[in-house]
Amino acid sequence: MFIKDDFIQGVLKETKTYTAAEVDRILQKALNKVELSYKDVATLLHVSDSEQMQKIYKAAGKIKKEIYGDRIVLFAPLYVSDFCVNNCSYCGYKRDNKFQRQRLSQKQIQEEVTLLEEMGHKRLALEAGEDPINCNIEYVLKAIDTIYSTYSKRGEIRRINVNIAATSVEDYKKLKGADIGTYILFQETYHKPTFERVHANSKKGDYNYHLTAFDRAMEAGLDDVGGGVLFGLADYKYEVLALMMHNLHLEKHYGVGFHTVSVPRLKKAEGMEINEFPHILDDKTFKKVVAILRLALPYTGLILSTRETPKMRKEVIEYGVSQISAGSCTGVNAYKASGSGGENKQFDVDDNRTVVEILKELVDSGHIPSYCTACYRQGRTGEKFAKMTKTGQIQNVCTPNALITFMEFVLNYGDRELLKKSEKLIDFKVKGMKNNELKKQTINCLEKLKNGKKDIFL
Repeated sequence: MFIKDDFIQGVLKETKTYTAAEVDRILQKALNKVELSYKDVATLLHVSDSEQMQKIYKAAGKIKKEIYGDRIVLFAPLYVSDFCVNNCSYCGYKRDNKFQRQRLSQKQIQEEVTLLEEMGHKRLALEAGEDPINCNIEYVLKAIDTIYSTYSKRGEIRRINVNIAATSVEDYKKLKGADIGTYILFQETYHKPTFERVHANSKKGDYNYHLTAFDRAMEAGLDDVGGGVLFGLADYKYEVLALMMHNLHLEKHYGVGFHTVSVPRLKKAEGMEINEFPHILDDKTFKKVVAILRLALPYTGLILSTRETPKMRKEVIEYGVSQISAGSCTGVNAYKASGSGGENKQFDVDDNRTVVEILKELVDSGHIPSYCTACYRQGRTGEKFAKMTKTGQIQNVCTPNALITFMEFVLNYGDRELLKKSEKLIDFKVKGMKNNELKKQTINCLEKLKNGKKDIFL
């Protein structure tokens, strides 16, 4: 198997002792866009000195800005079923939790999607528990079709990312045929003994089958995959190195690594106690993990959910995170219930602000909220997208499209305060464009939007 436990443990042991000069050398290497080695990243993971940590944050922030600019992509999760045959010790949906399970009907999916569209969302992450009977692939495919065919008066969902259990090549081919965006699957933990312990007596408990899910997905033609671990289940240092190892495996065999990596931190859920888990990350450690992941995987999008507080989200956006959820609910039929998950939610949410409130903070911080899904529709996915990102060409489409889709949001869903803030931000960002032709095209698209035209992108 490609996760080499002995190697990871050995590198972590070898790098426990380091010098400030070594840290500086590694950070300069990262700033020069030279790929960091496992030893480099392991060294950074051992850093605890506050002065050296500030250097790490600064380097990560510089790299993030150079690659992603000021864009922050927004999305929302949509939970369609909480039926689950697994008994994962950390999850509110686990089998032993006794509550009235739900699976949305197609009409209920339409109602939830309409509410999400009325918030301005264009990109959803479809979420479901693992249950081969109550939530099989045919149900998922029908849900995807319902989402794409549901239109509100002011908008529609343009891209669905899918987070469902590891499955077969045949099922992944069906997802490919359904025109999904990124297929997302969290390994939860790469530490095999921990994985088997927290997934005991569960269908999900086959470590190797779960680990090789992306191999099957890519074999089926899904060239954008998103990984992640649930930080707090095992040693975070081990998890970061294993994420690197998994990414390298995908690059080596399929030409492209992770499109995104999610960084959820273990939170309280029904049927579990946080003190049962000895590897919980405090805020300082979590911030370090985000920054080092940005250095280790500079071209990979980092996703942060509403598990984190507004304060934490605001900080890690500056040096790592490039995508965030907004206005999220973590339960089935929860948007209609107007809660953060209702009575039966997968985990607790710590950012309960509205979408518009989140956008105002982003704008105040100089960020461009982006609802762009053009790359999927233009075929800029997989290896092609990765190449454009690494050469810097992606900036020529992402920044204009971020500005255009943000203006689209403001015109359709914003209030007067957001309109005022956005006009100032957009004007400033457009004036700062160095490519005159690109600037001209962006201004033209913005004017078309203001005149009532829709679905404009570069």
